Amino acid sequence: MSVSYAVSRVLRRASPFLFQKRYESTVASLTKDEILILLRPPFTNWSNTIRDAEKVVGYPTSFMNLRCLLSDEFANLALYLRKLVGSNHLVMQTAKNVLYGDSKNLQPWGLIILLLSKSVKTTSTLPVKKVEEQQRILAELTEMIRTGHLIHRGIVNVPFAKRSKNTESAIFGNKIALLLGDYLLVTANGMLAGLRNSDVSYIISTALKDLSEGEFFGERDEQNMPLPGKPKTSGEDYQITFDTTSISVDQVIGKPRREWTARTVFNGVSLLGRGCQAAMVLNKQSKEMENYAYHFGCHVGLAWQAATELQQLTSDSKDQFCLASAPVLFALEGNPDLYKIIDQGKNDIKDVDYEDLKFNILKTDAVDKTKKLYEDHAKKATAYIEGMGENESVDMIKKLINTF
Repeated sequence: MSVSYAVSRVLRRASPFLFQKRYESTVASLTKDEILILLRPPFTNWSNTIRDAEKVVGYPTSFMNLRCLLSDEFANLALYLRKLVGSNHLVMQTAKNVLYGDSKNLQPWGLIILLLSKSVKTTSTLPVKKVEEQQRILAELTEMIRTGHLIHRGIVNVPFAKRSKNTESAIFGNKIALLLGDYLLVTANGMLAGLRNSDVSYIISTALKDLSEGEFFGERDEQNMPLPGKPKTSGEDYQITFDTTSISVDQVIGKPRREWTARTVFNGVSLLGRGCQAAMVLNKQSKEMENYAYHFGCHVGLAWQAATELQQLTSDSKDQFCLASAPVLFALEGNPDLYKIIDQGKNDIKDVDYEDLKFNILKTDAVDKTKKLYEDHAKKATAYIEGMGENESVDMIKKLINTF
């Protein structure tokens, strides 16, 4: 595929007319199946691994939300998104990331839950098909909650005093973000209730609580975007916990590893961990196995998040990156004077000189520390899943963890 794509680009540049004629004659001779193959997204190591994993679970998890997205209610709401096409509203950026994103944002949480469910033998008295159906619903509703949360975060704060005709699209976009996000969350809660399992409902509700608290964790600008805490040199930084009820803001803010872990766990990783834990409940596994599954899910989420932030900072893109990401926090630890640049974004993070900040971050050892952070969590996630057994699903999970 890559060779033919390169050849096609050369032909297009050399002679557009010749390329068009050759393209038309080639397409005309292709079968329907061959055309569908050509229309697939480009193959990468990540997408290939996802496809292999989907074969293991026997379910195309790439289209998990398709049933929801094609429903009449959602279609009516989605029509209003057309009014925002071309605008820079955050809800449109979120929609583009969800629809067209790559490994940077399409972390297959539902697929991990299904693979984990398949990796252990169920001891439930229910028929196997029934248990598998419940696990599929759990994976779907986890993805829905995550997507709904991302859409809600696309709301733009428009102060009443600054409202005018120029802000109408932003205010309209906020209404759509609320409606779309609420629809996904309500649908997910309906599916959760349909499982008729009080233990699973409690576990997922705990993750929803964490998501809500995460929106108030640490300092924020006017758009509720996170700002890092001022670096502290004293105190233990490596003592971390996934028990969100025992995390104190004062104890973690300013300590890069602990602050990043707490922010990331509250911001969604807890949801992945609880989804994995709930899968073990449906499988009627022991409390010890449930705890293993929760810690496994948290380590997977943290490993992927560290890898994502590393990719964003080391790429050639000039897009904004999260000021509370691991590379930024590690850079502040090594060079506290960089906090002067962060101070520019107290009111709005857009005021920060990101190019200058990125240049200074790359001069520190922040990239190496972030890479080590990813490797640490990837190793721990691998150790947890290896403790659950040896089979095709376990091997596929290990491949997903290390392909990112």
